[in-house]
Amino acid sequence: HSTTTHAAMTGTGRPQSSNAKAFQDKLAEHAEEASKATGIPAKFMLGQAALESGWGKHEIKMADGSSSHNVFGIKATAGWKGKVVETATTEYVNGVPQTKMQKFRAYDSYADAFKDYATMLSSNPRYGAVIANSHDATSFAQGLQKAGYATDPHYAAKLKNIINNSLV
Repeated sequence: HSTTTHAAMTGTGRPQSSNAKAFQDKLAEHAEEASKATGIPAKFMLGQAALESGWGKHEIKMADGSSSHNVFGIKATAGWKGKVVETATTEYVNGVPQTKMQKFRAYDSYADAFKDYATMLSSNPRYGAVIANSHDATSFAQGLQKAGYATDPHYAAKLKNIINNSLV
């Protein structure tokens, strides 16, 4: 239930190595915890957070400019009872990008964001195959795209590239 924010999509996907390391250092502990809960390698989740947030440079911001900590671009659907932030995002409809205002989940911390991400993947049957086939970056990325995690038709390729080539 995600999409890549417009700002994150306009980036090259290849940060300078010091930026990648700082991003990973900031989120590694949370990714490891989510990995224990899902069996998905922490590196894969860090790659997805990098893609969705533009390596942290394009995190969804609250109205006051503070971080929503939503590095996975998880939308606030009707069942979400937590905080919400609204922002412009790019959705692909029949392969054509369109900018839309959407509501996203907001968290008090990155730890909460990773816990919610792990819970969402583990509890939603739509992502069962993603967890079962997360033994390599290609299977993980293609599984997320097939399950409809994002509308970007190139999502799997972008994610695989980040996991395989940009993480240190």
